[in-house]
Amino acid sequence: MLTEQISPRFVDLDSWSTDDMIGALYDGQLAACAAVRPALPVIQAAVEDAVQNLKRGGRLVYVGAGTSGRIAIQDGAELRPTYDWPSDRIVFVMAGGLEAVLQSVKGAEDDEANGAEAIINAEVNRNDVVIAVAASGTTPFTIGALSSAGASGALCIAIANNPGAPLFEPARHRILIETGTEVVAGSTRMQAGTAQKIVLNLFSTAVMVKLGRVYRGLMVSMRASNTKLLRRAEVIVSQIVRCEQNDAAKFVERAKGDVKVAVLLGLGWDETDAVQALMKHDGNLRAVIDELAHDRG
Repeated sequence: MLTEQISPRFVDLDSWSTDDMIGALYDGQLAACAAVRPALPVIQAAVEDAVQNLKRGGRLVYVGAGTSGRIAIQDGAELRPTYDWPSDRIVFVMAGGLEAVLQSVKGAEDDEANGAEAIINAEVNRNDVVIAVAASGTTPFTIGALSSAGASGALCIAIANNPGAPLFEPARHRILIETGTEVVAGSTRMQAGTAQKIVLNLFSTAVMVKLGRVYRGLMVSMRASNTKLLRRAEVIVSQIVRCEQNDAAKFVERAKGDVKVAVLLGLGWDETDAVQALMKHDGNLRAVIDELAHDRG
């Protein structure tokens, strides 16, 4: 596996100056970014399929072990505060359990049966979207989990950094990001990890946009749950409605922090009609506003 091999270029890395070392590490990160581009068509196809499953009520299920698992969990954990993705529609399947996010659990990734069992316990079904991440693509726990998910009929997406990875076998969408050898041999938290995070960023963000949780490049599904987010919500409403921020603050307050409802209040709707219109269009603010413009036209 290329991710585990020693690069002749870096065998004397520990004798280099700090300046040269940092430069090499930086170049490795740039290489990780470049490695993602060939995978864009596969990511696009995965997004399109995932959106259809999620529209049927499916859940996002993130699977991984070690660094890859932690990166996957980070991506999923950020969906609720950013896009108000329901907590009951996201599942984390981590080798060693969630305690392994903070510290390594010895041998947890080596048990394929435990991975399969975790998927069964999570009651994964045909509407769910399962994203399994492993730099090597050979991690038994992750392979067992994705194989079990495939047997349940779920949409299976695999992300790995080595061609021909066994993890790809049970997957419908196989996202290969060939980051090659690491500056520090086997340290896949570096190039491989960076590339994985980029792929997950692209995938989850595109999915949320396609599900109508973004409008005009703004996070309109965000819930104003603290002071910083409250101010952000006011700015968003002000920009869309084109009103003063003081007025936007009143709309946000009336909407109890729901940005989409606040926008519609600012456009002259009453709260009941705003909520009903959003429910009719599955929370898609653009669809509501477009329908309003059509009716007025």
